[in-house]
Amino acid sequence: MKELDYKLLRALDAVQQEQNFERAAKSLHITQSAISQRIKQLEQQFAEPLLIRSQPLQATPLGQKLLAHYRQVHQLELELAGELAPATPQAPIRISIAVNADSLATWFLPSITPLLEQHPIELNLLVDDECRTLDKVREGQAFGAVSLSPQPLAGCCVDELGEMNYLLTASPAFVARHFPRGLTREALAKAPAVAFDQRDDMHVSFMREQFGLEPGGYPCHTVHSSEAFVAMAEQGVAYCLIPELQIRRQLESGSLVNLSPERILTERLYWHRWVLEKGVHKQLSLRLIDYARSSLKPR
Repeated sequence: MKELDYKLLRALDAVQQEQNFERAAKSLHITQSAISQRIKQLEQQFAEPLLIRSQPLQATPLGQKLLAHYRQVHQLELELAGELAPATPQAPIRISIAVNADSLATWFLPSITPLLEQHPIELNLLVDDECRTLDKVREGQAFGAVSLSPQPLAGCCVDELGEMNYLLTASPAFVARHFPRGLTREALAKAPAVAFDQRDDMHVSFMREQFGLEPGGYPCHTVHSSEAFVAMAEQGVAYCLIPELQIRRQLESGSLVNLSPERILTERLYWHRWVLEKGVHKQLSLRLIDYARSSLKPR
C-alpha cells in the first residue's frame, strides 16, 4: 500500500465534519473542486468509495478506519505542538466524547470541569444512548465514550467506572391518578411513560422483562433530555426510569416516589478511549475515571 497522504485524509475529515463539500472547502481555504479532487484521489488509491453521498454524508467502513487513524494522529500532533513550544499560545484542542444523557446530567461534567478551566479545550459532546456511544469511537467521531460494553475496540482500551441504579419513579399525584390499585400490568398499559428515543433499549427492556409489555403496548413520550425526564415526572405527566443519583433530593422531599423498590435496574458503565492518548487527553481520562469511581456505585 502507498504511504498515506495526510492532505487527502484532512479533506476527508473536513467533509465528514462539515457534512458539506462547500463548507469543507472553505474550512481548508481551498476550492470546492479541489476538495472533491482530493476525495477522488483517496478513493482511487484504495479502489473503493470512502464516502456515501447520502444525507447526512456517511463514511464507509474503510472511510471510518481512515478517519479514526487521521484523528488520532492529529490529536498527537496537537499535543506535541504544545510540548515543543510551551510558550506559544496554542489553539484550543478539540476533544470529542460520546456520552449518554444520564451520565451527562449527573457525574460527567463535574469530572472534567477542572481540566476545562486549566486548558484551552474545545469540547464536542456526542450524546446518544449508552448502547450506541461506542459506535462514535468505532467511526472515528470520538476519541472516547461512556458505554455499557466491557469489550474494547481494536486500538482502544477500557476501564470500568461503576454502576448506576435506575428507579421507576413518578409523582405522588400521578400514582394516585394512574395506580390507585398498585403497579399492575393493566394500569401500566394505560399510564403515559417517557423514553429517551424510539430506540431507548433500557426502557424497552425493563418494561418487557419486568411487566411483559412490548413497545407500542403502552403510551410513551419521547424526550431527548434526562433533565426533562425529571421535570415531567415531578409535574405528574409521566412515569419513567431515572438514575437514583439524579433524583436523591426529590426522593428525600417526596416530590417523587419509587414505584417499585424491588425492581431496580443496574447498569455498569465503562470508559473506552484510544490507546494512543497523551497530554490533555490522558489527563481527561484519568480525571473522568477517578471521579466516576467515587460517584458511582462500585461493583
